[in-house]
Amino acid sequence: MRLFDTHCHIADPRFDEDRRDVIDRFRAAGVRRALVVADPREEAPNEERVFALADAHDFLYAAIGVHPHNASGWDADSEATVRKYLAHPKCRLLGEIGLDYHYDLSPRDTQRRVFDIQLDLAHALDIPVQLHIREAHGDCMDILRAHRGRLSGGIMHCYTGSWEAAKVYLDLGFYISLSGALTFKNAPKLREVAQNTPADRLLIETDCPYMAPVPLRGRRNEPSFIVHTFDKLAEFRGEDPEALSERLWQNACAVMRIEP
Repeated sequence: MRLFDTHCHIADPRFDEDRRDVIDRFRAAGVRRALVVADPREEAPNEERVFALADAHDFLYAAIGVHPHNASGWDADSEATVRKYLAHPKCRLLGEIGLDYHYDLSPRDTQRRVFDIQLDLAHALDIPVQLHIREAHGDCMDILRAHRGRLSGGIMHCYTGSWEAAKVYLDLGFYISLSGALTFKNAPKLREVAQNTPADRLLIETDCPYMAPVPLRGRRNEPSFIVHTFDKLAEFRGEDPEALSERLWQNACAVMRIEP
């Protein structure tokens, strides 16, 4: 069985003391590939760390984009950095980008403007996107509809919305990626999403070091913990784990344009 963690942050300083052990653990757990995410507008810009890590391991890939929290920092230098790394051979997605109305760490109008700019960039460079959307599905759908037919697909990262919203994203050509939140007892709507999303449009991820799954909630998350999310997904769907893992693997490789 092989698994693909489609969104993780193992370049984060919280892994500095044991990153090699973290990688060994997730390889032993069956995670054969992972995608690491960079943002040049983090308080400590991390693109060099992320892409050095991807270059050092043939099973690691990368994404880059300006998160909605950091949208206020978007400028010409941001765009130049994102463009530079999108041309890197290990870069597979523009992301995570989108809208986050829960924390509003950047003004909402700024978030929408920067989201739109980055979607235009994805269209110009023909690269899929990875979206972070929190409490902003209405505005997100409006923006994506305005870009319908111009995008090269993408991923709804760490999806926590409803099945009704998921149907809209599926219609717009997106994959639905489920995280450790699927294992939480207070997440019945995600069970509905897990059960109903077509098998060929489904992904899983950790979003580590955040969102540790049950029974490891409260701990620093890491890619090896994805097995708990996967087991819950197979249970909810009533599918053979071996077949499901292979379907998820093929999906991840397809959206990222990687040979399976």
